[in-house]
Amino acid sequence: MFFLVSLVQIHGNMGIEARKLTIIEQFITIQNTDIISQFENLLKKFNKTDLSLKPFTAEELNTRIDKSMKSASNEELISNTELIKEIQKWK
Repeated sequence: MFFLVSLVQIHGNMGIEARKLTIIEQFITIQNTDIISQFENLLKKFNKTDLSLKPFTAEELNTRIDKSMKSASNEELISNTELIKEIQKWK
């Protein structure tokens, strides 16, 4: 995972195509099978997530907004601190 993190830090300002080529060039030189396995797992996870995403229709979005506004009116809220704690449990 260090490999991917360092690439993001180094190439944060490059265009997407240049970044992809840099990743490919560096990936080809990797001899550590653990890093390659991590990369494969990351791609599998990304592909599963990516396929499940679809944009909301205007009606779906308005329904969600209405539901959220109703929850806020009924004080059915969670603080941002509580939300961050909950998100930390997901990892």
